[in-house]
Amino acid sequence: MNWLQTSTGGLLLLAVVGIALLLALIIAVKVEPFIALLIVGLLTALAQGMPVAKLVGTAQGAANSILELGFGGILGHITIIIGLGTFLGAILEASGGAQVLTRALLRAVGENRAPLAMGLAGLIFGIPVFFDVGIFVLAPLVYVAAQQGKKSILLYCLPLIAGLSVTHAFLPPHPGPVAAAGLLHVELGWMILMGAACAIPAWFVGGILFSSWIGKRIHIPVPAEMLAASKVTTGGGDGTGDGDDAVDEPRNEPSLQLVAWIIAIPLLLILAGTFGSIWLTGNKTLAGIANFFGTPAVALTIAVLLAFWLLGYRRGMSKSKVSELANASLRPVAMILLVVGAGAFYGKVLTETGIGTAVKHTLDGWGLPVLVAAYVISCGLRIAQGSATAAIAASAAIIGPTIVNAGYSQAQLALIVAAICAGSIIASHVNDGGFWIVSRYFGISVKDTLKTWTVLETILSLVGFAMAAILMAIVS
Repeated sequence: MNWLQTSTGGLLLLAVVGIALLLALIIAVKVEPFIALLIVGLLTALAQGMPVAKLVGTAQGAANSILELGFGGILGHITIIIGLGTFLGAILEASGGAQVLTRALLRAVGENRAPLAMGLAGLIFGIPVFFDVGIFVLAPLVYVAAQQGKKSILLYCLPLIAGLSVTHAFLPPHPGPVAAAGLLHVELGWMILMGAACAIPAWFVGGILFSSWIGKRIHIPVPAEMLAASKVTTGGGDGTGDGDDAVDEPRNEPSLQLVAWIIAIPLLLILAGTFGSIWLTGNKTLAGIANFFGTPAVALTIAVLLAFWLLGYRRGMSKSKVSELANASLRPVAMILLVVGAGAFYGKVLTETGIGTAVKHTLDGWGLPVLVAAYVISCGLRIAQGSATAAIAASAAIIGPTIVNAGYSQAQLALIVAAICAGSIIASHVNDGGFWIVSRYFGISVKDTLKTWTVLETILSLVGFAMAAILMAIVS
């Protein structure tokens, strides 16, 4: 028993058994990922011999227990960021900001380049909204554009969902990158910078080049029932391509400039806060101002207040409606936060039991770079259980202890997070909810969804990881 608890081989065995049990609980038993992570974390700690009082506390209190430190440490960091980001996405969605943005892009690039406009819309609007919400909101515009272009819907929907996918995977304030950045102690400004550097090339290769190639080889018509519904959503359009009804702006929609600024303000403030401390070292007052307004919670609070006022109240939205939007937007976030918290607890267990150190020594012995290990672990978890958020949380928890006190810079840590995020979107298939959303909303058969969406996600993952590896070589 002592061998299992203290030797490198025994600790590695505990890690392997723990991951196998985690996947079995999620895949075979259908246990929610956060419960599975909690169970595996508790069992791993007990199997290693951690005292119960240290693990869960005593009757007098549990404030310093591994359980509460693991959960509370990460949730205290990310909850406000994810909550505010969700509020921002909700008000942008309800105000019609997505439609304004997409129509402006369609006009700017021309009807012949409508797929590019859809891709850009997904890339930009995907920053503040969740992947599935972006599809729900923008799908009607895809239907109309595809009908007018008289081409396969794949040419229009794949660029859109590629943009939504890479922003959801790589960029704050989305839960995955925010959670991984919190677990690996990465400043969000660096995560925005490195995440975008990985996401944009991935989007271009997968969402533009691959989508153009596959869309010409597989013809899928616009679902008739979806096209009929889209006439109401888009404000008109007869679907024949004879007029411009589908891109006419309904009354009372916000301006393009306002929508763009609402999306850009928090990103710019966070970047200014991150790099202001570097560039303004000679002026403590300016550095302090930049640091305050660039704190993610402050930056997002400013953006949310502006959005509530400029996109909500000033355009006639009642206070009760705004409150209802805010409340409704938080409902899907609860499970995400629980998954992240449980992942952080599991990571704390790996650190405290010495399993993380054993994994680090093994990786060093194999000569496997941490960046590659992070990507491979994330890929394996994603393919096995389907949830990108669970894959990111568990991967960051597993790899986190191996990089503690390893001397990595913020840029390098951000790239390790990017590698984890890249792995979390590889090979989406039937165990992933996103697979079925894409298939259902765009009328694609399961076979063709595997040929298109699954391949697209794999390309996004591979290119995103390749960019992370190239940038790691540059900054190292």
